[in-house]
Amino acid sequence: MDSTHRVIEVKWWAPEIFELVVERNGMEFVPGDCITAYTADRAESRPYSLASGIDEDHLSLLIRKMTGGILSTYLAARQPGDVIQFSEPFGWFRPGQSHEAGQPFVYIATGTGIAPFLSYLRSHTEPPPPRCLYGVRQYQDAVLVDLLQTRCQLDLAVSRETANGHHHGRVTDLLGNLPIDPATHFYLCGLDSMIEETTDWLEDHDVDYMNIHREVFFYASP
Repeated sequence: MDSTHRVIEVKWWAPEIFELVVERNGMEFVPGDCITAYTADRAESRPYSLASGIDEDHLSLLIRKMTGGILSTYLAARQPGDVIQFSEPFGWFRPGQSHEAGQPFVYIATGTGIAPFLSYLRSHTEPPPPRCLYGVRQYQDAVLVDLLQTRCQLDLAVSRETANGHHHGRVTDLLGNLPIDPATHFYLCGLDSMIEETTDWLEDHDVDYMNIHREVFFYASP
């Protein structure tokens, strides 16, 4: 059943990236869940991964405002007190689920694909820090770097500019730094080309396909 939620804040992290924060209204979810957002007339809709923690009193979505994107432009223009319609949570991507069974994991993301991992970190404060490879175009596109550096072993790749202390290039350049353990699970989220390239690399290094979990956020232009 769909529900309505009042906007608390639209928090801009970069010129094209914002976090939409709305009242929770009792919605239950787990890290990795998505909710579908709608325009007021329900003519446009799109699923977004939740970035908030399971015990927080609000919901948050990490969104890139796309050129010509009707829904992302609509959401970016919301003001505190505005009402937005959302679907019930759904999904199958479960970052960190393997860790609950005592198995280590690595999270690999591009762009707003970091959202499910933020939900995991905001929900779980006790487990040992996991490893995260995070790729962005420009350093300003990297969201909550301080939190990520505090809570996990972060390797940040910036593809379109040089950022002091971080890799200049694609996030897949960093795969060779990963220790490969048969018990490790890998959670991939973001651009389809990154996910395909990373999956191929992991399989070439004898990682079981069942240990590779994938969630595509964006498809590269043909």
